[in-house]
Amino acid sequence: QVQLVESGGGLVQAGGSLRLSCAASGRTDSIYAMGWFRQAPGKEREFVYAITWSGGRTYYADSVKGRFTISRDNAKNTVYLQMNSLKPEDTAVYYCAARKGGGYYDFSSRSNYDYWGQGTQVNVSS
Repeated sequence: QVQLVESGGGLVQAGGSLRLSCAASGRTDSIYAMGWFRQAPGKEREFVYAITWSGGRTYYADSVKGRFTISRDNAKNTVYLQMNSLKPEDTAVYYCAARKGGGYYDFSSRSNYDYWGQGTQVNVSS
């Protein structure tokens, strides 16, 4: 079992920055990859960014290219999402997710993740 807790959300003005954190606990040794998804009101949950735990390979959505960066601190069992140049369309609940299985899979599909955090709200004003 893995527990995930997100933090760092809040209200920022367009063009500002936020750093989200996701702390994992429990069977953290089983984690293969961690990712970030977001869900805006009335929309489906969409993929944002992912990183493998051991190799540090990253995958991202085109919508955040050049603006967001994912990183990890294995010793602290924590993954971060640095969000810069925020836009109003970035407003959403951001969820942290973890996958315990290895190998090749679609990192952008929420069905391929085993654990989820409770989410943290990000509001970007215009």
